[in-house]
Amino acid sequence: MNSYKLKKYLKNALLLMAICIGGFSLYYSQTMVKKLSIEERKKIKLWANAQHLITNAETEQELNTYLQIIESNSTIPVILSDKNHIIGYRNIDTNKTKKKDFLENYYQKLKQKNEPIIINVSENEEQYVYYDDSSTLKQLKTYPYYQLGIVALFIAVSYFAFSYSRKSEQNQVWVGLAKETAHQLGTPMSSLMGWVDLIESDINFANPSSFQEMRKDLDRLKVITERFSKIGAIPIIAETNIGEQLKVAINYIKTRSSEDVIYHYENIEDQLYVNINVPLFDWVIENICKNAIDSMEGKGSITIDCFLKNEHIYIDISDTGKGIPKGLQKRIFKPGFTTKKRGWGLGLSLVKRIIENYHKGHIFVKESIPNKKTTFRIILKQVNNA
Repeated sequence: MNSYKLKKYLKNALLLMAICIGGFSLYYSQTMVKKLSIEERKKIKLWANAQHLITNAETEQELNTYLQIIESNSTIPVILSDKNHIIGYRNIDTNKTKKKDFLENYYQKLKQKNEPIIINVSENEEQYVYYDDSSTLKQLKTYPYYQLGIVALFIAVSYFAFSYSRKSEQNQVWVGLAKETAHQLGTPMSSLMGWVDLIESDINFANPSSFQEMRKDLDRLKVITERFSKIGAIPIIAETNIGEQLKVAINYIKTRSSEDVIYHYENIEDQLYVNINVPLFDWVIENICKNAIDSMEGKGSITIDCFLKNEHIYIDISDTGKGIPKGLQKRIFKPGFTTKKRGWGLGLSLVKRIIENYHKGHIFVKESIPNKKTTFRIILKQVNNA
């Protein structure tokens, strides 16, 4: 099992655990709410009974007992009424009752909320007790949601802090790897360039023209070294004609790929300018095209389309390879992810980093049709060259 599948399983397991904890918390709190609601209704029934019996108390002791029961309700809002009018109320904020129509509106609300408790005053007269939840019960109802919200916020903050820390660590690894690679390439390359200069200067030893290809390869190594040296540093951005630069990058790849790979320029608009770092941008195009060639197994066509839309430059690079499954289209840009038997899975990760971090653009898989077509889209901000 690779690290991405393991990470996916761990995420699903943590999500399932969080759902279980949240579900249990809600279930337990709702069970407690139900029990407390039953207890409060029993208290109101006792209060209503005392309210009825107080008028028929025969002794002072009975009267005091009923009064104590009535007074013991200090938390549950209650309204006593006949069929049409409010007779009395208890545990309702007096400041609110002073407001016009508040008590009547509250009375109508309670009539819809709970089944009233009926007091049979006489054969022809009934009174009704309507009640609301106590403040404790209301808090108990809402507490789990606040609790889950705080837990969710804590998890979110922890997740983003962990992600930021992980990305910072990855950045340091990338920078260290790139700097070390540039350093390792620099020493033998300088030596080779010195030897080529020495050989070319010796007329008796060789014809300088025979070393042109060697010189080109050394220049190429110099470009590669420059690219790696720019990782982790702020690259120099310059206004560039993107159409012309695309053709330069594609022509370089074209001369180094099989004749079975056909390149098409579908639509390259002239005079489109963007701010890019040329060596890094060329690296992006090369990586995408190399992946396309691998996907096509060295035989097929690559189509490049470049156009302007809403002040942004759209660059579409399509190939006729085997395609990318939908579930992998976002993961292919992650460091270390690869579908190849050999490879480190760094190419497309570097591509995304160069486009989004250094050029403030976007890159994604626009579409992928199995064994027919895959299109990568790059979006960059246009520079108005007027």
